[in-house]
Amino acid sequence: MTEKRQTLRLDKWLWQARFVKSRALAVKLVEGAGVRVNGNRIVKPGYGVSEGCVLTFALGERVIVLRILALGQRRGPAPEARMLYEDLSPPLAPVDISRPEPLSGGRPEKRARRRFAAARSQTLD
Repeated sequence: MTEKRQTLRLDKWLWQARFVKSRALAVKLVEGAGVRVNGNRIVKPGYGVSEGCVLTFALGERVIVLRILALGQRRGPAPEARMLYEDLSPPLAPVDISRPEPLSGGRPEKRARRRFAAARSQTLD
């Protein structure tokens, strides 16, 4: 006889592995942005994943690639959750701190406020 392969819902596994804070957010991740399992795009959160599957998904600005090592029984602490997968993600690009980006927003200086006020009064005439 052949053994049936153990599977777990994709959204539940993402939640147990602590990639999202709730099952509802896991459902949105799978349905919205889409998750690839072994290269195939999956849009159903109930898709069954098993040990050895490779997941690829975008989380924020990062692309995460990981291999499932275990399915897990519960949503445990973070060290326990890290034992469920092997991270295959490419390393992050180093941040260039030599050129700081200017801050936008905030209150304009007095000279700029006077220019804005002068421009506003001319357009109303």
